[in-house]
Amino acid sequence: MATDFKILVHRNDDSFHLKLMGDFDGGTANELLNALKKYSNAARRVFIHTNCLKNIHTFGLERFHQTLYELNGQSNRILFTGENASQIAPENSMCL
Repeated sequence: MATDFKILVHRNDDSFHLKLMGDFDGGTANELLNALKKYSNAARRVFIHTNCLKNIHTFGLERFHQTLYELNGQSNRILFTGENASQIAPENSMCL
């Protein structure tokens, strides 16, 4: 796992905001997936902010995309923002 990776969490009304910081690899993909499992049940929407990502590794993307679909239909409540949103978001996801 990338040692410089962090997820800053902020709650705003019925939404959670996850700000990703650092390198995104297989281990950090798992960390993000665990955070989504934790927060997506407690919120109407989860925003994933991607502006502070540095290096995005292919294996991390593949792991994230593959496992995100296993979140029991919750992926439609996940919105991606920032300059790396289109790279991180799986196909047919909402990017702002």
